[in-house]
Amino acid sequence: MNKYVLKFLWLEKSIAVALDQQIGENTSPITEYFFWPRKDAWEELKTELEKKPWISQNEAIVLLNQTTEVINYWQEENGTNRRDLQKAKSKFPECLFIGHD
Repeated sequence: MNKYVLKFLWLEKSIAVALDQQIGENTSPITEYFFWPRKDAWEELKTELEKKPWISQNEAIVLLNQTTEVINYWQEENGTNRRDLQKAKSKFPECLFIGHD
């Protein structure tokens, strides 16, 4: 079971990422949402992870790499992936997605 889970707001013109801690079947927020492309969500998440000494460097790297994959996926194919939330959920089952189909 993962200790941490990335949560994404899947929007048409932006995507946001936040980090939650997995507690049993539930999650508890660790960070606020960071929006891309409005700001550099990856850099903001990295800065927040560096402030959390209980999150190991290896865990932070995995979380940041996964954030990159999801953001890149959201941007792909002239935005066609932005309209398919179910496809994103299937591709990244370890993440939580909030949005509309």
